[in-house]
Order: sequence, then structure tokens, then C-alpha cells
Amino acid sequence: MMNLRRSKGLVTKFIPVACVTWLLFLVMAFHNPVLAEEKILIAAAANLNPAMNDIIKGFKKEHPTIVAEVSYGSSGNFFAQIKQGAPFDIFFSADTTYPVRLEDEGLAVKGESKIYAFGSIVLWIPRSSSLNPRKGLPLVSDNKVKKLAIANQKLAPYGMAAEEALRYYGLWDKVQDKLVFGENISQTAQFVLSGAADVGIIALSQAISPKMENDGDYWIIPAESYNKLGQAYTILQRGKGKSDVKKFLEFVQGKKGEKVFLKYGYSLPK
Repeated sequence: MMNLRRSKGLVTKFIPVACVTWLLFLVMAFHNPVLAEEKILIAAAANLNPAMNDIIKGFKKEHPTIVAEVSYGSSGNFFAQIKQGAPFDIFFSADTTYPVRLEDEGLAVKGESKIYAFGSIVLWIPRSSSLNPRKGLPLVSDNKVKKLAIANQKLAPYGMAAEEALRYYGLWDKVQDKLVFGENISQTAQFVLSGAADVGIIALSQAISPKMENDGDYWIIPAESYNKLGQAYTILQRGKGKSDVKKFLEFVQGKKGEKVFLKYGYSLPK
């Protein structure tokens, strides 16, 4: 009898514990999807770093419960990563080609790509240099210029624009021995900032960013010398149908988002 009573006591004590455990499991099971919905994973071209950081801050003020995480890099690298299954919701490319290709391959939502801004490139020189950027792009053939930094044109649309501009001015063949290539436009800027290169062709958005505006001077490379840098985003399959993704893109395309892009030297689609 004593063993039976003891067993009944154990069962009685176990039932509340089991119920609590089950309730906790249910709470976690239904709570986790909400947290996942509130976290947006964004892949963004490196030239967007200054502008996108401001956009994220502004978005956070309006939607404090939604977490938006951004990874920066070259558009070509992100294209390859997404094809290999990288878990992003939105891809902000530095061109229009990669988003369309992702849609064509079924990795992005068909018909969702949209141009959000047009970028520009500049010739950037550190303030410590005696070189004068006002001489324009032909300056890169000067004997004082030992290293010219541009982004890898196979991965970065801004690197391709740099090559096109150099070819336009008949300088491409003349600077072959001087070229150093950044994996993306941010690394390219870092080469010049660190002294690893004497001059660089970078994004206007970087040149006028708080990080670089006091460290150098620049000359805006005429737009007719390279193909227009239309930049598009696309919604990847992971972000399909997510309300938070929709809210973020509405903010980007709204007046506050447009104001940030204009602040960093981008022009907007009509």
C-alpha cells in the first residue's frame, strides 16, 4: 500500500510539471515564427553602405519591433551566394542584371525587381596627396600615380563602370601596370584610404559619406563615359509574402528613403 501511495503521489506531482513543459513548448513553437517574421535579412551592394545604414536607422524608428540585418559585398558575390542557397530576403544590387537573372532562375519572386536609384563614380584622391583631382581622369596616367584602385569589374558593376570610363578616355591600356582591384567598391575605397593606392575610382556615395568626406577630394566622372548605373532590388524566395519585407521596401521607396538616397548623391528613377 505504501508503494502504491508513493506512486500515486509521484504521478500527481508529475502531471503539473508535464503540463507546464507542454505549455512552454507550445509557446515557443508559436512564438518562434513571429520572431523569424520580424527579422529581415538583406544583401546589399557595397556602395550602399552609407545610405543603407541611414535607412535602417530611420526604419527602426518607425518599426522598433522589426529587426533588419544587412550584409554588404559585391553584387557578383551575392549573386553566387544566393544561387548556393544563402538565406536572404531582399537583394539590393548595384545593377539591374543580377536581380533579373535571379528571377529568371526562380530564385527571386518574378516581376518584383525594381530600380531604386542611379549611382555615379568619381576619381578620389587623399587630402595628403599633391595630386589635383580637378585635372580629371587623365590624371591617372601621371607618373606620380603608381597605383590606381578600382573594383573587380567581374564582380562589381562599379568596377565595370570604372573600366568603361577609362576606355572612353583612352586610358585603359595605359594604366594596366597600375591597377589594383578591390573585391568590392568598399575595399577599393579602403585601398586609397590606407595608402595602398594613390588614387581610386569609387562611388560618389562613398566620397560624400561622413567616413570619407574629410579625408580626400574627388572629381565626378562624366556620366556619358560609362553605362548608366541603374541599381535594382529584388525579393528573394525567402522573403516572398512577408509583411515585414513589404514594410521595409515601402520605407525605402517612400519620401524618407528617397531623401537618404539623394543625400548620398544618387539620382532617383522618375
